[in-house]
Amino acid sequence: MDVFKIDQSLSANVGNAPPPEKLTADVSFDAGSEFNLSFFDPPEDSNTQGFSDPGSVGSTSAPSPPPQLHPATLPQVITAPSAILLQPLPGATTGAASSLSIKQEQHYAAADSNSSTPTKSFVPCKVCGDKASGYHYGVTSCEGCKGFFRRSIQKQIEYRCLRDGKCLVIRLNRNRCQYCRFKKCLAVGMSRDSVRYGRVPKRSRERSGEDSAAPAPRVSSSDTEQSDAETKQLAVYDVILTVSQAFHANCGYTEEQTRGLVRKPLQAQPPVAAGSSSPEGPEVASSTAESLEQQRVWLWQQFASRVTPSVQRVVEFAKRVPGFCDLSQDDQLILIKVGFFEIWLGHVARLTSDSSLTFADGTYITRQQMDLMYDPEFVSSLFHFASTLNAFALNDTELGLFSAIVLLTADRPGVTDLKTIEHHKDRLIDALKVQVCRNHASEPQMLANLLLKLQELKNLGAKHSAHLDWFRLNWAKLRLPPLFAEIFDIPKCEEDVQ
Repeated sequence: MDVFKIDQSLSANVGNAPPPEKLTADVSFDAGSEFNLSFFDPPEDSNTQGFSDPGSVGSTSAPSPPPQLHPATLPQVITAPSAILLQPLPGATTGAASSLSIKQEQHYAAADSNSSTPTKSFVPCKVCGDKASGYHYGVTSCEGCKGFFRRSIQKQIEYRCLRDGKCLVIRLNRNRCQYCRFKKCLAVGMSRDSVRYGRVPKRSRERSGEDSAAPAPRVSSSDTEQSDAETKQLAVYDVILTVSQAFHANCGYTEEQTRGLVRKPLQAQPPVAAGSSSPEGPEVASSTAESLEQQRVWLWQQFASRVTPSVQRVVEFAKRVPGFCDLSQDDQLILIKVGFFEIWLGHVARLTSDSSLTFADGTYITRQQMDLMYDPEFVSSLFHFASTLNAFALNDTELGLFSAIVLLTADRPGVTDLKTIEHHKDRLIDALKVQVCRNHASEPQMLANLLLKLQELKNLGAKHSAHLDWFRLNWAKLRLPPLFAEIFDIPKCEEDVQ
């Protein structure tokens, strides 16, 4: 089991969270848009903190009104109103539900504390509202929630909820539903990675708004070497954590999402219009060729529509890869457009067997259908790559690091800042080395063999680009999603051809 895995099935139940497709709405194109610098603009509202427990709204017995406290003395559990929080539940009015949720959460935190410490020095646990004992696994939390989260991760416990994951989690009832308590731990930001490594880099603590009361320890000259080694180690762990979180948040092929995926065949091609006469004689060959052409066009359109959501996810993943946003906008565009297919192929390999390839929505395309789209030789190479990559049994974090390395491939045509790209790529390789050594200690050659797959993947990307020439010649026959056409430089109108 991947200790770095973010439990998306749990996090998806927090409030009325929109589906993954809605989370990347800031990366979208209309029929006439261009693939330009705005493709990388950050979302207007990127604040993902401030999750509210769904059970705080719609309860059968409304809590008593909160005491009238001065804002300076009211312990704040919610740091900022979340978009999820502001969505109304069924049967509730929009404004009342939002206001009630915030007020109830604050009221529970204030009334639920078992501490007599003056309010101005009281710091609440972000999970249950009890008095926090410190900064544990990425958030301020109490000893009870710290121990509960640690045991849940180390023992790999799977919980269940009898109330559809909508239990209220406060100190007085935090032991009642372990599922919702664990979900709340993940929602407020507790990190599985920190359970494994036991520490969080200092800058992560600073981002949370924590002020450390203890003075920094004095470091003697004899401890300098050890301190430098520890700093480098923490930097590597920070890369692992960042890429792992980016992968889980922006990939449709994680272990959790693919575990219970229901597979279904590609929709059948619409029949030929009624009333058409059957060809005879010399017309048969021409009709057969036209039929194959129609099948190929139809398959490409089905293929493109199911790959397009991954374009948005890969872009969002790239923006969170350490070092990527340090590059010029032109280099970012080139790395995304040239590397997308290779990154996507590494992800979809998990759902590729000897006879079919399954998309993130569960729809699968057969090997014979892909032979018609491309050619048997290319398809054979593609399925061989998927089989050999699957043999490494990479977990989510390892696949995320591998994908980031593929992204930061310096020798792409047109890139300018080769030195910076190579520098960040080397950091990612160091992080992957640490991860592989921890999880595959009995396979000392695994990292070297895995890095050899990069060249094989690059060759497949080049062959795929050559196949896209058919797209560019037959663009008028196709109805492709605009984003798919943009990422692969396929014309959408006559002006694009000129």
